[in-house]
Amino acid sequence: MFWSSILAAATLPLSTLAANPDVSPALQTILNKAHEAPLYSYPTSLTQAIVPKYIHSHNDYWRDVPFYSALSVGAVSVEADVWLYNDTLHVGHEQAALTSERTFQSLYIDPILDTLNRQNPDSSFLMAPSHNGVFDTDGKQTLYLFVDLKTEGTTTWPYVVRALEPLTNQFTSAAVTVIGTGNTPLSQVQSVAERYYFYDAPIPTLSTTFSNITSLVSPIASTDFAANFGSVNGTSLNDTQLALLRSQVETAHGKGIKLRYWDQPGWPISTRNGIWRQLKSEGVDFINVDDLEAAAGLSDEGNYW
Repeated sequence: MFWSSILAAATLPLSTLAANPDVSPALQTILNKAHEAPLYSYPTSLTQAIVPKYIHSHNDYWRDVPFYSALSVGAVSVEADVWLYNDTLHVGHEQAALTSERTFQSLYIDPILDTLNRQNPDSSFLMAPSHNGVFDTDGKQTLYLFVDLKTEGTTTWPYVVRALEPLTNQFTSAAVTVIGTGNTPLSQVQSVAERYYFYDAPIPTLSTTFSNITSLVSPIASTDFAANFGSVNGTSLNDTQLALLRSQVETAHGKGIKLRYWDQPGWPISTRNGIWRQLKSEGVDFINVDDLEAAAGLSDEGNYW
């Protein structure tokens, strides 16, 4: 399988590691050769030791390796912009960036399914099939897959639903939660009695136009940070902006709905980190990020946690 070969090539054996000066040559030899035998091959090691984090990988398809880059830092949410052309869902930020190879199937459905298969291997010890999610450290953590429709919604959404069919068994166990956003038609989500996909409601109107929306239809609501709050001076929201944030958090959480703000300040870094910190401390559920490593605390710029 294509993704299996890619991941296998990315796995470094212990023999490639520098010898530990405090380890005897005999023990180092054992360590170097351990993975030549199946005894030390852990069945669900793909995401071993990765701690899930409520990070949303904004415009995930821009990553060097979409989905997998986010998975590697523990991001529990990814986003794919889809465009329907000739009965195929292509992925990209704009039409000029679309290619025949970069499809919703190739960049997201197949990799997610492969990861779930790796986390749920066949075993003679199982009494029933396992239903682990993508993270080995927390098999019950769902992966949020945001599908942002860029072409006309009522025509495009049925193709998305059809593309999701290989993951149907994973939806019943909540291993994957699909959120339709962009041009996703609410009517095609809300009208389904037993739904395994949901609608990304607008945060600002949860108490007005969308006051009838519940978490059963929209477990997550989002909005444009800049349009909602305006510009940020310094490293935190002013009193007026903070009051608005707290009101929106209270309204959403009162409905059992999680929140995500996109288009947050990206620069200066001090402003970006300050806003991340404030949103998290005020109860915003997902931190929408472009810099995965910084958000995960894996770079010098990410020591805000």
